[in-house]
Amino acid sequence: MTREEKTKEIIKRLSKLYPKPKSALVNKNPLQLLIATMMAAQTTDKLVNTLTPALFEKYPTAKDFADANVDDIAEMIQKVNFHSNKAKNIKAACKIIVEEHGGKVPATMEGLDALPGVARKTANVVLNDAFQKPAGIVVDTHVIRLANKLGLTDPVKIEKDLMEIVPKDQWQYFGHYLTYYGREYCTARKHAYEKCPLKDLYVEKEQ
Repeated sequence: MTREEKTKEIIKRLSKLYPKPKSALVNKNPLQLLIATMMAAQTTDKLVNTLTPALFEKYPTAKDFADANVDDIAEMIQKVNFHSNKAKNIKAACKIIVEEHGGKVPATMEGLDALPGVARKTANVVLNDAFQKPAGIVVDTHVIRLANKLGLTDPVKIEKDLMEIVPKDQWQYFGHYLTYYGREYCTARKHAYEKCPLKDLYVEKEQ
């Protein structure tokens, strides 16, 4: 089975389990998704979702965040890892959004990548889920681990490799497929391997 054939089979199986999956971060617009994704770096989506309702109620627009006291933002997100740096980046990113983008989150990889605290992974989440404009594949720890277990790529050039074998109309979903699958069936911890729906496709067998 080629990597392309295996990828098609993975998509076939996981699209039945998770039809058109999106980020687990609760949001109502591109700004909320951007900020929630920035907060979620090295922090669980579940924790972020407990903090964002109050945060977004207090700061509903990019201008509100840009004008806010950074210490106030930091206090509201203090449960996330590196909350002080994230608060500074959120305020700085929103200042750029207001001054250079008319208060609207940019809908391009270049525009998003230029924002403080926004790397390619965050930009991909926003482009894929908020704008339905996939420019790449979201790569998180689950995707890295499972893409290697499935023999699809290596850690150094994972997104590039996946973009070559995943059909472009699936870029928006593929990272989410593996993330949801990794959380539910194939965790990094020891688990019931025989229940994994993709177990026959693994090249890295569990011990």
